[in-house]
Amino acid sequence: MKEILEYLKARYLSEKAQGMVEYALIVAFIVGVAAVVFASNGSFSQAVNAGFDKVKTSVEAIGKTKA
Repeated sequence: MKEILEYLKARYLSEKAQGMVEYALIVAFIVGVAAVVFASNGSFSQAVNAGFDKVKTSVEAIGKTKA
């Protein structure tokens, strides 16, 4: 019985640590992306805005043809 409890305890702790590592990796990724965005002197944000503008005009054009 003690062996089973030790096994379950070790498994729970390892899964908890795995979750913490995954969370840390996600946070590090988000920080990295934010650093790239802010270090690009606006060129990245201009590219994103241009992409959204293209999508917006396409959706508006589709809406006008169906109306």
